[in-house]
Amino acid sequence: MEIRQPVPPFTRETAIQKVRMAEDAWNTRDPERVSLVYTLDTHWRNRAEFIDGREAVRAFLARKWNRELDYRLIKELWAFGGNRIAVRFAYECHDDSGQWYRSYGNENWEFNEAGLMVHRYASINDLPIAESARKYHWPLGRRPDDHPGLSELGL
Repeated sequence: MEIRQPVPPFTRETAIQKVRMAEDAWNTRDPERVSLVYTLDTHWRNRAEFIDGREAVRAFLARKWNRELDYRLIKELWAFGGNRIAVRFAYECHDDSGQWYRSYGNENWEFNEAGLMVHRYASINDLPIAESARKYHWPLGRRPDDHPGLSELGL
């Protein structure tokens, strides 16, 4: 069985590490890479869409990042216990017409003993913003370590 460190039960430190690893992976906008942290039979609820299986996750992410351009994400640990982690997040992106959005949300994650995510439940709200209201200005890819997180940005 494939192991994805850190594995449950999570400590505060390993939960924070798992959250940052997820943020870093999603900021690659690489559906193949991101999908590998989920079980083959993973189950998601993303907004009002239900997604079952790693292949469906990969297809979902490809569609997502074809629509959500210049995507940049910050995740923050909210709570953890045993094999579960709760996260709050916000990301910025624009559509093909140039309209920018900041999308706010919460995710509940459940992991198996190998550290792969079995369940992901995401609730997300989108806020249209002016380009001048953007807060995420790092080059595409991983958020720099010295860039403020959600709390520091007042989000």
